[in-house]
Amino acid sequence: MEKPQKVLILGSGALKIGEAGEFDYSGSQALKALKEEGIRTILINPNIATVQTSDDIADDVYFLPVTPYFVEEVIKKEQPDGILVAFGGQTALNCAVALYRAGVFEKYNVRVLGTPVQSIIDTEDRDIFKEKLDQIGVLTARSEAVTTMEDALAAAERIGFPIIVRAAFALGGLGSGFANNMDELRTLAQKSFSTSDQILVEESLKGWKEVEYEVVRDQFDNCITVCNMENFDPIGIHTGESIVVAPSQTLSNREYHKLRSIGIKTIRHLGIVGECNIQYALDPHSEEYRVIEVNARLSRSSALASKATGYPLAFVAAKLSLGYSLAELKNSVTQTTSAFFEPSLDYLVVKLPRWDLSKFSGVQRQIGSAMKSVGEVMAIGKTFEEAVQKGLRMLDTGRRGFVANKPEPIDLADLDRLLSEPNEERIFAINEAFQAGYDVERVYELTRIDRWFLQRLYGIYQLSLQLGEKRHEGGLDALDTDLLRQAL
Repeated sequence: MEKPQKVLILGSGALKIGEAGEFDYSGSQALKALKEEGIRTILINPNIATVQTSDDIADDVYFLPVTPYFVEEVIKKEQPDGILVAFGGQTALNCAVALYRAGVFEKYNVRVLGTPVQSIIDTEDRDIFKEKLDQIGVLTARSEAVTTMEDALAAAERIGFPIIVRAAFALGGLGSGFANNMDELRTLAQKSFSTSDQILVEESLKGWKEVEYEVVRDQFDNCITVCNMENFDPIGIHTGESIVVAPSQTLSNREYHKLRSIGIKTIRHLGIVGECNIQYALDPHSEEYRVIEVNARLSRSSALASKATGYPLAFVAAKLSLGYSLAELKNSVTQTTSAFFEPSLDYLVVKLPRWDLSKFSGVQRQIGSAMKSVGEVMAIGKTFEEAVQKGLRMLDTGRRGFVANKPEPIDLADLDRLLSEPNEERIFAINEAFQAGYDVERVYELTRIDRWFLQRLYGIYQLSLQLGEKRHEGGLDALDTDLLRQAL
């Protein structure tokens, strides 16, 4: 493939939840990769508070909205011979699909680099996506894509409650949620249709584990999985809202490799070139799985995976978009390993979301499949206990970690509600539950958070009790060396 001389990049977009900052990293990496190749870069991004709009990152920056009208005007003026659409999140993808359907790329002879736009449509249009996966025997949730309220109600009747509603071409899980009856479905579907003209009505998989893989493929069909992650919370909470652990800790070797193989098979069939993210629901009591979705772009998880593994996903994806194979590229972080080399971690990474819900009066504090978090922190440790404690302190919300926080009086009814209804305080409610005498099994029944995670948190709680007892007996001098080593 002939290397382009001038490339237009659709940037990370305006400042709002589900957009902006989380895609700044991927766009910046792509621009650096193109600059290394001597390619002239044009960036469209209205957000001045990003790294990618800084001096010397792109050759020219247009501070304009990432919308079909403005992008076409820039194409008309700059006459680029290539465009990258997978580095600006859902906003950039939706814009690219609209331009493709309007024939703009063809009109100005602009080549879409990397994943073809038709493959993007195949992953975004829920009906086509299900059809494509059926062709290779990959399981998706029982679902129906609908465009009217009547069809949505009829689909729910056939599938049976509880169900989840998802909007096509939506960012940050916008317009999605769970419904337990027809009234809830009407309300939710009305909201979803305000964000998209197609919605998906599908069986609820609440209580199943949520697992995701970052997969990289080149145009020669070489394919690797760079990082696998699992959500601390079961299905029902957007990945951006959940605590995420990498690599996964609760999968068996069989489960890990089964999902990895399915991921590679799916991405090859969809024809993705560059990087993408595949999300699964996995039944905790069997090896049954469902593919929830494929993001044919760099996602919020991709930035986390890049930093967690030391594999520059966006940088490599940009190079693959130019026609390189994985075997030809070096990992620019390690400087020694090939980009064809799957990272192997001897440490554990925990990502924790940060909310500012208390700033808004009347806000619904329950979290779900639509994003409300405004940021996140990433903590690295040798164990889950070390990483989660670091992360909770790094959130800078006044907490000292999982334990040793200022006690707040909570009655048992409230405690059960805080545990059973996902909210931004749930991890601290787990500690309150242990203090109230709940065991791991009782907390599991209320939260459906995997027992492995709850046992680790219970270990932190028990150790805090031992430290407290020793200190109470004789001050700091009473703390013996073995106990302190264990605490460290």
